[in-house]
Amino acid sequence: MGFWLHWYFQLNPEMRKVFCIGEALIDFVAEKQGSDLSRAKEFTRKAGGAPANVACAIAKLGGRSSFIGSVGDDPFGTYLLGVLSDAGVDISLAQRSETFTTLAFVSLAADGERDFVFSRGADRELQYKSSVKAQFQGNMIHLGAATALLGGKLEEAYMHYFFDALNEKTFISFDPNFRQDLWKNKEKDFVRKCLPFISKAHLCKFSMEEAFLLSGKDTLPEACDVLHHAGVRIITITLGSEGTYLSTPNGRHTIASVKIKAVDTTGAGDAFIGCLLYRLAATNSLEAIFEKDDLLIEMIGMANKAGAITTTNYGAIESLPGLDQLQAFV
Repeated sequence: MGFWLHWYFQLNPEMRKVFCIGEALIDFVAEKQGSDLSRAKEFTRKAGGAPANVACAIAKLGGRSSFIGSVGDDPFGTYLLGVLSDAGVDISLAQRSETFTTLAFVSLAADGERDFVFSRGADRELQYKSSVKAQFQGNMIHLGAATALLGGKLEEAYMHYFFDALNEKTFISFDPNFRQDLWKNKEKDFVRKCLPFISKAHLCKFSMEEAFLLSGKDTLPEACDVLHHAGVRIITITLGSEGTYLSTPNGRHTIASVKIKAVDTTGAGDAFIGCLLYRLAATNSLEAIFEKDDLLIEMIGMANKAGAITTTNYGAIESLPGLDQLQAFV
């Protein structure tokens, strides 16, 4: 209890809002049917999309988040916005499109690892709104890039919001959310499009696969050297059950996770970065986190637990922990 009281009294009473920009979609999950989608016969509908998941992760912990993305003007879009709103996310900046809501079909292996096949729709129709820029000042943005760098209106809006955040000196978090199904035989294009965000982001969250792909290296220290040289100051690389690798200009650390039996890892990375952003949004001074790594290490330990909890149930958003659940788990 002492730790939680100590942390509580250091919260910023005016917690920053985190604007999560990118896609919300419907995951059709082939639960308990193995990793081969061609053999799947039954699917369960789940709300998903990495930026939407992150927004929900923040809100369910008691933070302030807003989702900026486009869903269809159809029953699936209505369902998605309802799930976000019920979680406490501000959906006033979400848009509706005549294009059908984006769908993803997800297979799960026995260890909870997953694969995706996408049917893209309304997520690519996001329109840039210049009036949003003023809301970025003093807050934070999180850019999830699963579908955002594939061209069209979404990529244009995404880039505009990125430059708005730079102009407003907003804290920027970037997660490339690499999906092989979307970038097959176009990996070099993916790397090229991610580099401007890595160069300007304060914080990047990578999987190990993404860190190696984006850096062209095959060890974590070498990958971090390249990515730091590109510009990012704080790097987190999620290692699944092994925890998280943290790299900053001050040093490098592996922060252990907790041992659990995973059934679905779909939302684990989003729960992790959502919890970390929740903690960062509540700190009195974001600059303080660049001075030494002790506070980041403690925050990442908590974020690892949030990610672990999320893997113990099916579906990303409904499995995200609230603060009470996280405290009880600790």
